[in-house]
Amino acid sequence: MIASSSRKQARQRRDYLYRRALLLRDAEVAEKRAKLRAALASGKPLDPEIANDKQLRQDYDYDVSRDVAGDDSLDIDDEYSELSGVVDPRVLVTTSRDPSSRLMSFSKEIRLLFPTGIRLNRGNLVLPELVRSAQSERLSDVVLLHEHRGTPTAITISHFPHGPTLMASLHNVVLRADIPRSIKGTVSESYPHLIFEDFSTPLGLRLVKILKHLWPPRDATASKTAGNRVITFLNQDDCIEVRHHVYVRTSYNSVELSEVGPRFTMRPFSITMGTLENKDADVEWHLTQYTRTSRKKNYF
Repeated sequence: MIASSSRKQARQRRDYLYRRALLLRDAEVAEKRAKLRAALASGKPLDPEIANDKQLRQDYDYDVSRDVAGDDSLDIDDEYSELSGVVDPRVLVTTSRDPSSRLMSFSKEIRLLFPTGIRLNRGNLVLPELVRSAQSERLSDVVLLHEHRGTPTAITISHFPHGPTLMASLHNVVLRADIPRSIKGTVSESYPHLIFEDFSTPLGLRLVKILKHLWPPRDATASKTAGNRVITFLNQDDCIEVRHHVYVRTSYNSVELSEVGPRFTMRPFSITMGTLENKDADVEWHLTQYTRTSRKKNYF
């Protein structure tokens, strides 16, 4: 039974990768066509890579009508389109093995961010067993928290069944009890407003897509999902500030915010195209030691 299930998952994974490779190839050709069309319209010299592509120029003469809108390129890697808005995500929050009390507290507070999430005391579960358990329960995502000497240092977000997996370091982690004038007591688990600020590049929009699908869509007309929670992701120089607030409307056009917590900073350093236990997954993006040599360039 287990072997049959593994073969089925491997077959689905190969089929998914094949379809994705075709989409990436078509997108690359479409991007080159757009550059060729722009160069011909403006009279500017062509990029050598395009100028030397004889097949592209030959095809262009017979296929000048083909065009792909800029927004289509953002949907190439859309692993979420099949169930997005149809089935609410089920997020599993867990930690590295043998967690400290501080990491356990942090994992509980992270779980409260997700109204449809659950938390698991990992125990001695190794990573492949954890992934198999999550897939057998039809969970949509796993959020794995890491620490170093009692301080939360990293977060891994993996989407099932085929990825992607986002890895980010954590900085300036402040728990709810340590936030001055934060709201105490029971945390509302209504579906939150999500705010993403200053994500403008294709890579930044990719991060937004990964993060926003951890939450179910919010319907302001339904009592179950309508609420006064706000979760903010603010990009500042490729560091993502995460804040959790509730608001109270004080007048017709103004509200008052109160922080709930936790608060922390994420710095993404890797996106892979597989699940978190797959060490051989293709790397979609990785922050290398030379990536940030130019201080003026932001990647998100």
